[in-house]
Amino acid sequence: MISAVAVPSVAQKVVRIISKIKEIKPSRLRVSSHLKKELGFDTLDLVSVIWELEKSFKIVIPDEVPFTTVGDFVEYVSKQANRKN
Repeated sequence: MISAVAVPSVAQKVVRIISKIKEIKPSRLRVSSHLKKELGFDTLDLVSVIWELEKSFKIVIPDEVPFTTVGDFVEYVSKQANRKN
């Protein structure tokens, strides 16, 4: 569940990055979309998403942070972006 503190521009950018990695239309992505089961992401895809997010938002995402859904990425990056502001 995405909290109310999620900044729309951050969420949109995260969705754009995820959709670009797997060439999925952003409109197909839902916060509840399961990255592996529904969208076919493999480990390399997830690493690519993490790398792009770290580069775009100038954050570090530890290996132990679990990402299962699109919403997991949006929530984590939103929190990190809010901490920087």
